Amino acid sequence: MARTAVIAGSTGLVGSQLLDKLLAGNVYSHVTELVRRASTRKHPKLSSVMADFNDLSPLLPQLNADDAFCCLGTTQAAAGGRAGLERVDYHMVLEFARLAHRAGATRLFVVSSLGASLQSPSFYSRTKARMEAAVAEIGFDTVQIVRPSLLLGERSESRPLEALGQRVAPLLAPLLRGPLAAYRAINAGDVADALLQLAADGSARGLQIHTLPL
Repeated sequence: MARTAVIAGSTGLVGSQLLDKLLAGNVYSHVTELVRRASTRKHPKLSSVMADFNDLSPLLPQLNADDAFCCLGTTQAAAGGRAGLERVDYHMVLEFARLAHRAGATRLFVVSSLGASLQSPSFYSRTKARMEAAVAEIGFDTVQIVRPSLLLGERSESRPLEALGQRVAPLLAPLLRGPLAAYRAINAGDVADALLQLAADGSARGLQIHTLPL
């Protein structure tokens, strides 16, 4: 039987491609996206819900779905500092996951980042690790976390350092072999494909963390 899904971050680099694939495939009969601004995307299987990600509680009935996908994420520069990064990459992700679980979701799929670790010298990586640990404790039957390296693709927002990395990444890729292959830059569409592949497997249980490619 086809499942239903709710997605946060559907206008971002990975989320926009994931939404296209969720709608085009046959795994899901209906998808609800949470958006900050009115969406122009139309599809028979899609419902778009305007959301304040600082407080999603008024939307609890509309979050009802079998599976929840979270592609929220930012950078310190884009968020205006550490507090802004933490607000998006930790608090908003956790708020969405908690309410999706309350609304009935049994599986959670989250985009994190390669290098996520509580011992990392990077605030970004520590924040991702804290988020991973927090969502794992909510109570989902299944939590699937993917940790991509640098994402390749065109963003709607300006990220100069990431843009520089995207230009350099193809030159470094041939040098990253064996255990280092996970550090190769990855197309956002490939991350979306990995999430959909994990979602199509109904046998997984508990917490699973994946580097990419799968």
